[in-house]
Amino acid sequence: MQVELINSIHGLMNRYPKKESALLPALTLVQKAYDNNLTKELVNEVARIIGVSDSRAFGVATYYSMFNISRHVGKYHLQVDTNIPATLMGAVEIYNYLSAKLGIKNGETTADGLFTLSKVECLASCGTCPVIQVNDVYYELMTKEKVDMLIDSLRKGVMPELPVEYNWGTKCNVLLKNRGVENARSISVYKQRGGYTALEKARKMKPEEITHEVRESQLRGRGGAGFPTGAKWGFIPKESGKPVYLICNADEGEPGTFKDRQILAYDPHLLVEGMAIAALALGSKQAFIYIRGEFSWIAGILEQAIEEAKADGQLKDLDILVHQGAGSYICGEETALIESLEGKRGLPRMKPPFPAIAGLYGCPTIVNNVETLASVPYIVENGAEAFKKWGSPDGYGFKLFGVSGAVNKPGVYECPMGIPFEELIEMAGGYKGKIKGVIVGGLSVPVLKPEELKKNGGLKMDYYSCPQFGTELGSGGVMVIGEEFSMPDIAARTIQFYNHESCGQCTPCRLGSGMIAELLKKIAGGRGEKGDIEKAIWFCDNIKGNTLCPTGTAYSYPVKVMIEKYRNEFEALIK
Repeated sequence: MQVELINSIHGLMNRYPKKESALLPALTLVQKAYDNNLTKELVNEVARIIGVSDSRAFGVATYYSMFNISRHVGKYHLQVDTNIPATLMGAVEIYNYLSAKLGIKNGETTADGLFTLSKVECLASCGTCPVIQVNDVYYELMTKEKVDMLIDSLRKGVMPELPVEYNWGTKCNVLLKNRGVENARSISVYKQRGGYTALEKARKMKPEEITHEVRESQLRGRGGAGFPTGAKWGFIPKESGKPVYLICNADEGEPGTFKDRQILAYDPHLLVEGMAIAALALGSKQAFIYIRGEFSWIAGILEQAIEEAKADGQLKDLDILVHQGAGSYICGEETALIESLEGKRGLPRMKPPFPAIAGLYGCPTIVNNVETLASVPYIVENGAEAFKKWGSPDGYGFKLFGVSGAVNKPGVYECPMGIPFEELIEMAGGYKGKIKGVIVGGLSVPVLKPEELKKNGGLKMDYYSCPQFGTELGSGGVMVIGEEFSMPDIAARTIQFYNHESCGQCTPCRLGSGMIAELLKKIAGGRGEKGDIEKAIWFCDNIKGNTLCPTGTAYSYPVKVMIEKYRNEFEALIK
């Protein structure tokens, strides 16, 4: 390994409170330096530099999907997102076209070593699918014509620029108020538009006053769980004698969810300001942004914003470190994220103790979602009551909703909590064709049939209405399923994702997801036998609530609902 690369790894190690945390970024750095490939020898060398065992480093390198240690990839790694949102927007057709054009299948490399083709899980590009990730670059809204342009350019050794227009809209003008403003990423524009005034106000407040205001606002976590933010902050023990850590969860791995990208990529200082205020409330001097590895270009945007904020004196006594993951859905769960940040495989921990008591490095830790932290500056600057002018006791404030699938304007829309579902669909340009079903909160919530959306005056997007309709608000990732899609195919692809992403700790999840995947693949392929539907439902019933983390329930219940609500489609495929 080159001396310069070794020195870079030492530089990474020096940035963390504990050097082992540099393992993931070091492996990523080395893989890029060796043409997007890793070997066991390189992994062992990284282990020796950092000071961890070879087995630990190898376990990490083989756990995360972005590390290419078990295969050799070509100069250009073409990764096509084929998850449910992508499938709903034509990704399978694009993948098949690309496969035929290159003459290779999933996991194969062209004879000249130029291209490797892979199907991958959700890339958080749900509103701009089909998407192809080429090494670190996203190419979105792909068509056959754009595929031709892309491949022709890559054959010439040029990564082309194929810009896309994103659909977005706002009824609240808070989280997206700088979206579309020229140079909105820069600190000068952010400050011109009122940025960092909330942080200035927070510095004049006592920590408990900041926490009180957030608690009074009734802001609930926007990552999916919906836990009250102020109450969570209040769990930090007083005078523990240990450092307090703040972590922003920017993993955004739930299929159907692509809202946080809008803040991270287009208004990074909003997140930085929110984190700085939260750090004041918590007494934290060290914060982290754990961002999914596929967002490498966004990581650069965040690092630039952090440097600007430091130079401008906004981050007094606070260091924010951007830490890239390496491909693991389960790292969206806060304890798995903490394990990953510590340089380990992202395996969920047993709770209690909860992270607020014993989190990162065994110290008090708060993990909040991007959108949650980005909401804090408004609350501090304008007060809790101003925040509560939006929404109702069923859910206060503003919320970002990502809408994908069979609508005319897939995109991200900022609305008051409790917006009628049909009004949200109108913002997204209305339905595109006849609709078979809708998933309103990300892939881990139950599907609703079109007729269910209109009962009792119509579904509203809040924490009370959604459960009344038999689903959950979740992350607010809306997927509209067109009539042309087979629900057995959708169910089979859904469980394929969760089976792939299971961390493997729990037997019900590890083996059960695999059994359901085999059964549904069999049924969707027309090879189902009598009793297969009942077997799949039995597995779902016996996985729900019987796993260490929520993942087992996150797929078993929604998959069961797909089978039960569209059972006629499944039965039609049974021999």
